[in-house]
Amino acid sequence: MSAECEMIDLDEYNHKPAESGDATPGLLMARRKMNVRLVAAFVVGVVLGGVGVSELRDSREERERNASVSLVVYPASIINGNQDIPGVLQMDGQLAVANAGPVPITVRTVTGQGPGALVRYTGESRLLRPGGTGSFNVKLRLDCSTAFESGPLPMRFSVETADRQIREVSYPIALQRSAWQLCG
Repeated sequence: MSAECEMIDLDEYNHKPAESGDATPGLLMARRKMNVRLVAAFVVGVVLGGVGVSELRDSREERERNASVSLVVYPASIINGNQDIPGVLQMDGQLAVANAGPVPITVRTVTGQGPGALVRYTGESRLLRPGGTGSFNVKLRLDCSTAFESGPLPMRFSVETADRQIREVSYPIALQRSAWQLCG
């Protein structure tokens, strides 16, 4: 039994050139509408993407601004004090704290400790508006032989920022030639 095989040449096409007249006007109009829609969708995507990136940047800048803390601190005054131990002053004083940052902060605690010096805040949490200054009552213990010789006293502040986060901030204060230097 002999089988006849027919070969099909897949490279053969109808070599008739495509003419623009072959496409129907409805098909051309549909292609143009599709292209216009694609371009419009692209433009809308670019605009929305730009707005989204701008909003994200603004949101990040606002979070950074709400988290920033900038303080200016200095010894303000002495309220009263005594010298139970020779050469050691124990006093009640005031510490002036200015909020140099762009948003309100709440000062929760204030402490300072260095050679011969101990400072501790004795009051409640206090709100400081931007540019505002507050006086904070503190207890001081100063050893006259060492407290004023070692340079600035590192102060630590626990503050609550506008984003409701607690931040620890350090600020050195000069004891030498300040309102707190009562030692001879």
